[in-house]
Amino acid sequence: MGKLERKTALITGGNSGIGLATAKQFVNEGAYVFITGRREPELAAAVKEIGSNVTAVQGDVSNLGDLDRLFAQIKREKGKLDIVFANAGVATYAPFGTITEEHYDSIFNINVKGLLFTVQKALPLLPDGASVILNASIVASKGFSSNSVYSATKAAVRSFART
Repeated sequence: MGKLERKTALITGGNSGIGLATAKQFVNEGAYVFITGRREPELAAAVKEIGSNVTAVQGDVSNLGDLDRLFAQIKREKGKLDIVFANAGVATYAPFGTITEEHYDSIFNINVKGLLFTVQKALPLLPDGASVILNASIVASKGFSSNSVYSATKAAVRSFART
């Protein structure tokens, strides 16, 4: 019996990278996993790679309608969530002085707005003892050139975790 037997998890950005690796591990530990991502082909490939006990729901975490559709499906199919891994995010870089409004809005909408509303909309499905995991980065407290906006989004994630 795995550590996550009879648990249901949601992993945003579960179609690649850290999210996909986590989804595979959660399934190996006995969980049923919902994964999200913006691109359908990558989601289909991730489901094939994970193999079983997984449902992919295409959507963008920065779109509240997509989040509503996601949580309605989870409620309908499983009734609750034991684990939420708010992992979806983007890392795009621009040196200070060249940052555009589009760059700023895009990265903040996904990394901050998407994370906040993912967790907030999951609350009705989380029983006592559920786990919420937020993916931040060391850049939240380290300064690197061209990372100012990305770093600020990860600092916001850390602040949400503390508060």
